[in-house]
Amino acid sequence: MTKHQAVNAAVQKVLDTLVADGTEVGVQVAAYLNGELVADAWAGVADPASDREVDGDTLFNVFSVTKAVAATALHVQAERGLVDYDRPVAQYWPEYGANGKEAVTVRDALSHRTGTPQMPPAVTPEMMCDWNAMTTGIAALEPIFPVGQPAYQAVSFGWVIGEIVRRTDPEHRSFQEFVAQEIAAPFGIEDLWIGVPEEVEPRIAKLVDALNMQPPPPGTVLEKAMPFDVRLAPDIFEREDVRRATIAGVGGIFTARSLARFWAILANGGELDGKRLLSPERVAMSCQMRPGGTLPDPVFFGMPMPLSQGGYWMYDGQSPLTMALASTTAIACPGAGGSLGWADPATGLAVAYCHNRMSGADGASAVGNAIRAALGIA
Repeated sequence: MTKHQAVNAAVQKVLDTLVADGTEVGVQVAAYLNGELVADAWAGVADPASDREVDGDTLFNVFSVTKAVAATALHVQAERGLVDYDRPVAQYWPEYGANGKEAVTVRDALSHRTGTPQMPPAVTPEMMCDWNAMTTGIAALEPIFPVGQPAYQAVSFGWVIGEIVRRTDPEHRSFQEFVAQEIAAPFGIEDLWIGVPEEVEPRIAKLVDALNMQPPPPGTVLEKAMPFDVRLAPDIFEREDVRRATIAGVGGIFTARSLARFWAILANGGELDGKRLLSPERVAMSCQMRPGGTLPDPVFFGMPMPLSQGGYWMYDGQSPLTMALASTTAIACPGAGGSLGWADPATGLAVAYCHNRMSGADGASAVGNAIRAALGIA
């Protein structure tokens, strides 16, 4: 058995156990090491009602893991000299500079320090599917925290970052088109959907909501940032219009193979298969903790959020959402219910964990430990 076969066998054993003990319903994992696929495994069922099994082509909602794609798209624009991180967002998107947001920089937006974690008032699923309506609403927001203070943009992040990308694109493409043409297609990433076409819908796994999400406490920042009317739950995100929409912060529907290949670009210093997307220096910058380091976040009642300057999460040994990384040199984005993708440029390892049982369980840590042990990575 080769080392790569041993890695896949180790991952498969973990996935089978997670399904057998009820931690997962359907789950899919892929991993790259130094640009080479070393794990591609799955287990369980994609739809409990029909007993449709998971396979390598099953698509999964990954929620906030999508933020990594949005952040990377912005880095592509910076790489091309079209965006300066320390310039005001309003330089690229003039309407954004209203109501006290004139000084918000692109770096602030990437690192969740705009002071505006909230969604537009009275947002609905229908509004969320309308890119122009959402960006107009976000541009009109007034900061509820001082600009520069961390406040996680749980849902709104994608429209802020995505609109900067769209406004600075010389070809004036939609954000969805930009990702498809500038990130997915050049690197052979076939299933990195932010807005799915009709023909792939039968491959999407049915979400199982073990979180039993309840309305946020009234009057809290969490209620403003994650309104219950657009909750990250099956009854909203399995709607046909929501699946088709470009929701750049939380709307990604990916396979683990495609997600791991995306992260492999970052794990490999910004290039894959001889094609370069970002410079090693830009990737290194993105792996630096944002100003202030790990800070309690007011949106999630003071939960520590180790966020990087580049728009990704990091490992700090405290946040339960990034324990699977087990490395201070890694970057990641966790998604609601337990999906996760990460890259560690120091080791060349990239991992994607996709599943359909939304819960508080951390299956990704067991997978990460198994992969590192099989590869001999400390």
